[in-house]
Amino acid sequence: MVKVLYTLFLIYNILFISIEHSSAADLEAGEQIFTANCSACHAGGNNSIMPEKTLKGDVLENNQMNSITAITTQVRNGKNAMPAFGGRLNDDDIDNVANYVLEQSVKGW
Repeated sequence: MVKVLYTLFLIYNILFISIEHSSAADLEAGEQIFTANCSACHAGGNNSIMPEKTLKGDVLENNQMNSITAITTQVRNGKNAMPAFGGRLNDDDIDNVANYVLEQSVKGW
């Protein structure tokens, strides 16, 4: 029952809270950006540097990172061992990769 509620929560969050970002995002471009910039540490939604900080849906939720705003902020500014990509990626690229990550986290990578 908890998994069902969690899944419904994630779907609601993506569809209704982040709808303005999701509708404008280019998920294909997000995947390409992820592959080129993120997959060295985050292949398959994992984290090779801090294994407990994956990009899996439940971990993102537990760390309050399950929103476009939270993900774009971390990608842009970096945090802990993760470098900032704000100087390397433009705002559209960051938005696209954030939407890709959030969508993949719901799909289970």
